[in-house]
Amino acid sequence: MNLIGKTAIVTGGGRDIGRACALRLAALGANVAINYHSSSEGADSAVAEITAQGGKAFAMQGDLTDAGDVKAFVDRAASELGGVDILVNNTGGLVARVKVAEMSLEHWQKVMDVNLTTAFLMTNAALQHMTKGAIINIVSQAARDGGGPGATAYAASKGAMLTWTRGLAKELGPDIRANGLCPGMIDTDFHNVFTKDEVRKNVANATPLKREGAPEDVANLVAYLVSDEAAFITGANVDINGGILFS
Repeated sequence: MNLIGKTAIVTGGGRDIGRACALRLAALGANVAINYHSSSEGADSAVAEITAQGGKAFAMQGDLTDAGDVKAFVDRAASELGGVDILVNNTGGLVARVKVAEMSLEHWQKVMDVNLTTAFLMTNAALQHMTKGAIINIVSQAARDGGGPGATAYAASKGAMLTWTRGLAKELGPDIRANGLCPGMIDTDFHNVFTKDEVRKNVANATPLKREGAPEDVANLVAYLVSDEAAFITGANVDINGGILFS
């Protein structure tokens, strides 16, 4: 796989899956623009690692629910790194576990904004600079199974991303491909915060591969799907969960 001369944008690239994606795409030769909200240390260290290997990258803080921040970030990527060829919509989160009967409209809208609106704004802005290329939406296993306790809003937002990915594939082909990834239990801060250790161990033991996934597992799949080796794959939402759920 070769991404030399390509420009990749990775949102939420300061930690976990996003950071692993930024490093993997850079290792294949892409110039990388990293967005982060609060993970400045991870984003800056990723840039340092990429540039130390001879690559080109920058990190920029921004709130991707704000159209102005989105435009500033994407425009800088296109200007400084040379167009936009790859977009990885990784920004997202659970926010909090809240049951429907106890959920406020404010919580519902925040979850939708952080997962779905960010992806829309980033895609809309990136398409102003893309003529060919690939878009990857980091979805979730929750889009398949409805999510865990108190995660219905999160699951709904990710289910919308899954469907939206298919619509993008139809609308943007043949020049731009759009695919989604549905990670299961990946060793990230998401689960450090929202999932009990006992639950994580039980899930890992129930998985045919007997482990949690690593952010690098997801990044490797992202790299394949944005490369020319995946030239006939679009509109797919690929499960990456160690075999615990088949869709």
